[in-house]
Amino acid sequence: MSSKKLSELRPGQSGTITKMSLTGSPRQRMMAMGFVKNEPVKVIRKAPLGDPIELEVKNYKLSLRKSEAALIEVEVIHDAT
Repeated sequence: MSSKKLSELRPGQSGTITKMSLTGSPRQRMMAMGFVKNEPVKVIRKAPLGDPIELEVKNYKLSLRKSEAALIEVEVIHDAT
């Protein structure tokens, strides 16, 4: 398994959240959406220019900006083929 930024994952890849480089209210907002340590997250698809990124976390789908996803590190658990 390898560690990557969430923004680097391709559609179909999954990972487990290991670290968030956020503080204060942005960190609280992400945690409220389900981005917490050891939580699995899957990349569903990316917009043509890579921004935004559609993700699945805690059995629901949401979109993040590429810049926000770059602040979340994950341990890759499923590599898309």
